[in-house]
Amino acid sequence: LAVGWGSGAVAAWAPSPGGCELVQSTVDCTGKWLSSIPGNLRGDAEELLLDGNTIQVLGNASLLPYTQLCRLSLTRNRLELIEPGAFHSSQGLQELSLSDNLLFTNYSLTAAALSALQALRTLDLAGNHLTEDMVSVLVWNLSSLESLSVARNVIMRLDSSIFTNLTQLLELNLEKNYIFEIDEAFEGLQSLQRLNIAYNYLPCLVGFGLTQLRVLNVSNNVIEWFLALESDDLFELEVLDLSHNRLLFFPVLPRQNKLHSLLLQDNRMSFYQRLPNGTSLANVTVQFLIIDGNSTNITTVRLWDELCYSNLSSLRLLDMSQNQVWGLPEGFLAQMPSLTHLKLNQNCLEAFHLLEEGPLARLTELDLSQNRLVELGTEVGVGDVLPNLQLFNVSANRLRTLPPGVFTHTRKITTVDLSHNHVDLCPQPDATGEAESPPCVDIRGVETLTHLSLAGCGLRGLGGRPFQGTSLIHLDLSDNCHALSGGLGWLQDLALTLQVLSLRNTSLSSSAADVDFSALNSLVRLDLSGNSLTAFPSSLGALELRSLDLRDNCLPALPPGAARTPLGRSLRELYLSQNPYNCCTLGWWDALQRVEGLRVPDGREVTCRHGSRSLSPGALPEPVLRSCRWQAADLALLYLVLALPTCLTLLVAFTVIFLMLKEKLLKMLKNRCGVSSPY
Repeated sequence: LAVGWGSGAVAAWAPSPGGCELVQSTVDCTGKWLSSIPGNLRGDAEELLLDGNTIQVLGNASLLPYTQLCRLSLTRNRLELIEPGAFHSSQGLQELSLSDNLLFTNYSLTAAALSALQALRTLDLAGNHLTEDMVSVLVWNLSSLESLSVARNVIMRLDSSIFTNLTQLLELNLEKNYIFEIDEAFEGLQSLQRLNIAYNYLPCLVGFGLTQLRVLNVSNNVIEWFLALESDDLFELEVLDLSHNRLLFFPVLPRQNKLHSLLLQDNRMSFYQRLPNGTSLANVTVQFLIIDGNSTNITTVRLWDELCYSNLSSLRLLDMSQNQVWGLPEGFLAQMPSLTHLKLNQNCLEAFHLLEEGPLARLTELDLSQNRLVELGTEVGVGDVLPNLQLFNVSANRLRTLPPGVFTHTRKITTVDLSHNHVDLCPQPDATGEAESPPCVDIRGVETLTHLSLAGCGLRGLGGRPFQGTSLIHLDLSDNCHALSGGLGWLQDLALTLQVLSLRNTSLSSSAADVDFSALNSLVRLDLSGNSLTAFPSSLGALELRSLDLRDNCLPALPPGAARTPLGRSLRELYLSQNPYNCCTLGWWDALQRVEGLRVPDGREVTCRHGSRSLSPGALPEPVLRSCRWQAADLALLYLVLALPTCLTLLVAFTVIFLMLKEKLLKMLKNRCGVSSPY
């Protein structure tokens, strides 16, 4: 069996002439600097990849040896010409990619060559500097095409003459051109299901009537109006992407459709039933003047009520983020009973009502972040609110609390983002109780909750057990300067489940360096960046973290034996930059470099200080090293070196004085002792 597998592998990856590789029935010659197609490759190849070469001409004889060819790719070459007889031996070709070449130079001759491909299903002509007239000539005889890409060309205007014969076309990609006008260009494409006109310059889409289309992408244009044809015909449309345009109003959609995804992100939409100043334009109408050749048609719609004409019962995703919505019209969401994802972030909402029944019952994701919300309303005696909700984002609002018991009936909630609101967590009630407590958010007992963000909420020293009955895995407490003033005891209920903890910018300092993390033995990621730590918390050594962030603190060094602790053995990612490390105590840095599997992503940004200089710890200059060695010398030896010259000086001075006063000293001794001495 081993021999069989080995021989099969050799055959599958056999080298071919010109440095090409043979993988089963595919010949891969990508990036081989070929100026022509080699004629001695495998003759029964079904796929030939010639991307990234320098081929300029595909001659009549270039593909003669390859009669079984089904797929040919010549992207990123310098192809200017395909001779008319180039595909005579490869008429079974089904997929042809010619993107990023120079086919505009001889497009008429290339069109004659393409006309021989009666079995062609997929054609990619992107990035060839083609105009609409050139495209029309190139695809004129390709009635078998099912997928066509002419993206990244210089097409400016589309009319009915360009795609006339493409009756089998299912997918058309026109993105990143310069299209500013479309005049009945797609009416003859009765099989078309996917149309991409993103990144162009369309000012509006009026009279949309492609009933067979399933996916329409017109994002990143300059569209101000989208008006579907007034018809009771069933539109097959499932996905409509109008994001990143200039829509002023909610689009007028087909009355009967199969829409499940409506993307309206980054427009200028608002509703005018109720305005912020209390006025109403509910009964105001707008007239659209549609000029088609010599005929003129006037369509009249109410300013905000036009959406009521559309059946949105199948809609599951509605993205209206980054607009100018102050409020939703009455009954707006009631038209969407199947809605599961609602994105209203980055608008101007000041209030939002959580309905007990109706359109929000199936909602799994609700994003209301970056609005002006002061409150979330619920009905009195509310029952099941958002029973299927899994992700709830109300970050960056003006909330101080949430409706009482809002999480009681959200039986599937996993992620809640309350960051950048001025909210407090409800502590465990005191035994004595209080008549009235300040507003707070109660998440106790929410067993399904796994991700909670409370960043920038102004939390103060938390007491009691705010996380009792939860199984949080991810907790973000960053940007709360006083959250840790009472220690970490309130995290006791998360000791067995918490894996990711962010304490960035929480004013941890040297006085808190001994904060005890040892109880959180399930942690795998810990963020302590942006604090004022002057010493490494000793309790971290016992944890088996995989990621630790110590950036932007006041650490002069890490413990010398950190690499030998359980933390050092488990760490795979360590952030260390923006700390004032001492260049003369870098033994810990050298030890970390030897830890197998440890990555320091910001290693190039780590610096140490020597005097007033900031240096890279991996390339200290020799004078700095000498200075550090001098500072690290044995103090006893240093004292000896300093004392020796002094002692020698005193000894010499004593000797000189003795010699100068020798005779006087001897006479003095003689007189005192009374002994005569001979002369």
